[in-house]
Amino acid sequence: MTDPFDPAHTQAGHRVRLEWGPTGAAAVAAGVPADVPADVPADVPADVAVVVDVLSFTTTLVVALDRGVTVHPYRWRDERAAAHAAERHAVLAVGRLEARYGQAGVSLSPASLASLAPADVPARLVLPSPNGSAICFALADRGCAVVGASLRNAGAVAAWLTPLVADGATVAVVAAGERWPDGTLRPAVEDLWGAGAVLAALEDAVGPGVASPEAAHAAAAYRAVAGTLRDSLLACASGAELVTRGFAADVRIAAETDASTTVPLLADGAFRPAPVR
Repeated sequence: MTDPFDPAHTQAGHRVRLEWGPTGAAAVAAGVPADVPADVPADVPADVAVVVDVLSFTTTLVVALDRGVTVHPYRWRDERAAAHAAERHAVLAVGRLEARYGQAGVSLSPASLASLAPADVPARLVLPSPNGSAICFALADRGCAVVGASLRNAGAVAAWLTPLVADGATVAVVAAGERWPDGTLRPAVEDLWGAGAVLAALEDAVGPGVASPEAAHAAAAYRAVAGTLRDSLLACASGAELVTRGFAADVRIAAETDASTTVPLLADGAFRPAPVR
């Protein structure tokens, strides 16, 4: 079926693109070829969708992979997610507040996952979220190669992408955003900064001229906030919401820029560290 997007909205004239949310992801990935092999040799171009959900799916994803966990994204935490986890012999993550109020299990909170004793760290984790995880799941269904990025691993993702872009690959960066109560997209500044961190590092590596204006704007937004990033993340709307609910530690972990060298790559329904290029 043909994608219902104006060609201009796909940013198809640019090899490095930026859009928002599930619909934006479908738009900027419209020109990305399907069935891209997950383990591509360093000398072969591959087109990649990069999903950014700083508070907190992709931050939790990076923390999980750093602890040796294989992560399966899923759209929603419901009975289907439970069956999805059971089929994969995986633990189903609970919500932050559910964990806070006594429901046992690993949660979407990166701080809670980082603090688990080694014996309690699951080998496999199904990590549902209505934003970042759902976008990853949908992009994988389209046949895209999908990478998870956050502030914690922005430099590593950019370094992994650099030889691909230099060889002519397309990179579609998707800022996940949040949801208003009516279900519409709420662009979230922390995802603009997270996407911008990847894009700024990529621009430093490959030079200007390949990014769309949207992607260049995100890189500039990150450069503008980099000196005050931790305080800005705590004070922005999504950060303040988590602080108010008692999850300031999650925001602080999310603000630890380039704390990780892991590049999560989605293949066969699961995120694992990408092959070293």
